[in-house]
Amino acid sequence: SPPTGAWATASPPEAAMNISVRLFLGYFLIVGLAAWFVLNIFSHEAEPGIRQATEETLVDTAHLRAELAAPELAAGRIATGPFATAFAAAQGRTPQASIWGIAKDSVDFRAYVTDARGIVVFDSEGSAVGADYSQWRDVARVLKGEYGARSTRENPDDPTSSVMYVAAPIVAEGKLIGVMSLAKPLATVLPYVDRAERRVRRAGYLLLAASALIGLAFSGWLTWSINRLRAYARDVAEGRKATPPTTGGRQFSDLARALAVMRERLEGKQYVENYVQNLAHEMKSPLSALKGAAEILEEDPPAADRRRFAASIGEQTRRLQAIIDRMLMLARVEQLPAPAGAAPVDLAALVEGCIAARTLALEARRLACRFAPEERLAVRGDAFLLQQAVLNLMDNAIDFAPAGSAVEISLCRRGEQAAVAVRDQGD
Repeated sequence: SPPTGAWATASPPEAAMNISVRLFLGYFLIVGLAAWFVLNIFSHEAEPGIRQATEETLVDTAHLRAELAAPELAAGRIATGPFATAFAAAQGRTPQASIWGIAKDSVDFRAYVTDARGIVVFDSEGSAVGADYSQWRDVARVLKGEYGARSTRENPDDPTSSVMYVAAPIVAEGKLIGVMSLAKPLATVLPYVDRAERRVRRAGYLLLAASALIGLAFSGWLTWSINRLRAYARDVAEGRKATPPTTGGRQFSDLARALAVMRERLEGKQYVENYVQNLAHEMKSPLSALKGAAEILEEDPPAADRRRFAASIGEQTRRLQAIIDRMLMLARVEQLPAPAGAAPVDLAALVEGCIAARTLALEARRLACRFAPEERLAVRGDAFLLQQAVLNLMDNAIDFAPAGSAVEISLCRRGEQAAVAVRDQGD
């Protein structure tokens, strides 16, 4: 019959992998959501961040230009003087700059100046001179003594056509005489936004790939650890000798040791149950004989019958004693966790000693014992355990051999092993 707990081996072999896959998917989902969150936040914050940095630079530049424009505007030559000439020369420059890998070959800004009423008196592009900009947010707020800035799309349907305007007051002798407004097209800063987004996106993909590799390594380690525990549990269930795995992490090692302790306790309980059953079975026959003899003696039979039944009682008592001694010896042998120590053992001498120890038992059954070894063989092992094994075989042969027959013991070499065979002539 299969060993107790064999049903546990029916579990599907992919169970451990399923657990690992689930853990991996959960881990990767968390990492993926975190990476997506970071990328999404950056994508939404990259452009506003660069806009803010650009606006901060425009503020400084606008105030510097306002100071330069103040004498020209006060003198009435803002559109024809050195200020206008400098702007025209600057716009004609080709910087040939490489900013973090992005080429800049032109000066990309626009400037216009209004008087104290908001009328444009200078435009670097020459298109708005004479226009009333007093209602534009950048100019209107500065004329009110506030910070003025605006963002306006040149094409309402194209968000990339947006232009940022930052204005600064032009003051002469403590009096506001006009407004200097600088403009920066959003299209000139979009390459930096795109580059930043690409770099962050690339880093996010690398993060996901690294996370996937780490997750796979963790899942592989977990699968390996669970498979080792499963193999150990299967060996235990099928009654095979197995060593509990002690690698794979502290928790797995503790679980393996707990399984080993549980196995020892269960085997000890099963061992006791088996020996109690065997002992009860072996004792049933002599006890029945004792009971029958006692019942007959109670009827006061003739003297000859009394002597015969008394002798039977003595024989059955000795048989019971032999059974108990044998069970105790087997219990001692089978409970040994491992041989005490291996040493050279002369098998022929060991068998001869066993024959001498069972001489009385052989004579009581009128049995002959034949032992003719092919050669003197020596092995390394535990002499006590080997002796008990041979004695157990001889006891079984003596019990089942017909009276007057022979018990044959042979010793021979089989390849790299030595074999001891005990044979009787019973059915």
